[in-house]
Amino acid sequence: MFDSPLRLALGLGTGVVFGFLLQKGQVAKYRVIMAQLLLRDWTVAKIMLTAIAVGAVGVYALVGGGHAELHVKPAAFAALLIGGVLFGVGMAVLGLCPGTAVAACGAGRKDAAVGVLGMLVGAGVYVAAYEPVAALGRSLGTLGKVTLPALTYTSPWLWIVALVVAALAMRAVAGSRRPEGASA
Repeated sequence: MFDSPLRLALGLGTGVVFGFLLQKGQVAKYRVIMAQLLLRDWTVAKIMLTAIAVGAVGVYALVGGGHAELHVKPAAFAALLIGGVLFGVGMAVLGLCPGTAVAACGAGRKDAAVGVLGMLVGAGVYVAAYEPVAALGRSLGTLGKVTLPALTYTSPWLWIVALVVAALAMRAVAGSRRPEGASA
């Protein structure tokens, strides 16, 4: 049912490091996220794209080495739509996404603690309502358990290289501008 203590410790350690880096990159700050949404500061986009690229390299290296396996979930249209709406509403209300909310909570922000509590309540409601929600989602259709490499008959590494190139391009094009009043 549970992973080994070593895997759990590795997950906890990775989460702590990721939270520290979010805090260090100042993306757990309301004004930085709002500046991103207003297209004035690209710090959040740069950090997100870099994290996705690094994560993809790490995951596929672990899978290739036989140290991990992918568990692909079905691409369910209704679930994606509902999840996207809930994510957007939560971010609009809190001003933080789930990862940055937890990092801000770890930094002692009370508004983020309320948001994290809301996420936990929402997760509980989701678990309680899972079966009818999942049945509705399945009734609206899915693409099945697919990935972009499977859909395009290409290597996952082609997509990973594209992610890395996009992350480097984002860093080059967006530069290192910060909104007024933000410290480096």
